[in-house]
Amino acid sequence: MGFFLVMKAEIIRSLIIMRRYWFRTLTGMAIGYGMLMVLIIGFMSSRDTITDAVDGRFADPTTATNFVLGFILGMFAFGVVGMFTQGIQGMAQSGVLEQLCMSPHGLIVNFLAKATVGAVTSVFYSGIMVWLVTISVNGVLYFDAFPVIVLLTLTFINLLGFGFMMGGLTLVFKQVGQVAILIRMALFALAIFAREELLEINFLISAVMHALPITDAAICLKYVLIYDQGAVNGEYASVFTHPSFYFLILNCVVWTSIGIACFKVMENWSRSRGTLGTY
Repeated sequence: MGFFLVMKAEIIRSLIIMRRYWFRTLTGMAIGYGMLMVLIIGFMSSRDTITDAVDGRFADPTTATNFVLGFILGMFAFGVVGMFTQGIQGMAQSGVLEQLCMSPHGLIVNFLAKATVGAVTSVFYSGIMVWLVTISVNGVLYFDAFPVIVLLTLTFINLLGFGFMMGGLTLVFKQVGQVAILIRMALFALAIFAREELLEINFLISAVMHALPITDAAICLKYVLIYDQGAVNGEYASVFTHPSFYFLILNCVVWTSIGIACFKVMENWSRSRGTLGTY
């Protein structure tokens, strides 16, 4: 019950900010769209064909769409992990962190509610940008509401483990910006370049890719949104029968359990040393 109360308060706060600073919201989306288009043009085009690329005539719209979707998923992973590290640092500096720890809901519930609302907002804006960029490069997105919602939910749960682990490190060591950036950039790269072909190289590489948190999520989402669950190739097969979907569920259970356990241990350690709110 406490989780939903905190989430309700966070939703109201986000809506107030969105309404009050609507100009910032619109300009941010426009800048994001422009940056994505520049990246796609640079990725898909050589110098000799850049003029044609600007006109939207890409030789392979599917590859461009794949890159855009991977980029957005990478930004989503980048943001979810950052919510914990930057959020905890900001609260420690402002003196709010200790107050949250003394609340009846606890630190984990508060951060889980904030991260959930932030993730939903990020998915909403990112979805608009992906759609705009996709139609700009003559690509096609195939939207199937139920699988997409399930996959995005599992992706968020999957990333929570890393978010909680980085949050725990922040509680204890305070300055973990360099480590957080390395992990976030690694997740970012995995989301962009994750493909089913990587799973077919050999058993060792396949096992490593499945063990990493964002790989199976990116593969499943691309399978639904770009390849229409196999229908593009003429053989429809639901994503719920795809092997990566089951590995994604396993990753959710394993990484989230490890992350929350690590966060709790580090929170208790920081409390025992009396350095929880010290920055």
